[in-house]
Amino acid sequence: MAAKFKASHKGIGELLRSRMIEADMLHRAEKIAAAAEAIAPVYRGAGHVHYKDSFRVTSTSRGGRRRDRAVAYVTNTSPHARFVEYGTERVQAHHVMLRAAQAGAGE
Repeated sequence: MAAKFKASHKGIGELLRSRMIEADMLHRAEKIAAAAEAIAPVYRGAGHVHYKDSFRVTSTSRGGRRRDRAVAYVTNTSPHARFVEYGTERVQAHHVMLRAAQAGAGE
């Protein structure tokens, strides 16, 4: 006799919003943040906020586009984070967050 499976959409939603999933997402985000800090370029200068020291990790059980799942975010609060990541016409793009996320995806 073949097994039958009937998905409970309510149950799947509860699982995606659970503390267990949020904790796992937070753990993965912390690994990505650590990898980003390790490969971040360091610019020395007086009065500058250092990009390398500005990574932050946050999580919520109501994230995603539809606010229906647990997520964790890795952000950089440095005012020049965008320029480090994507570059300018004078500065080469470093893609720190992209490379850190790709490295973390393999685990």
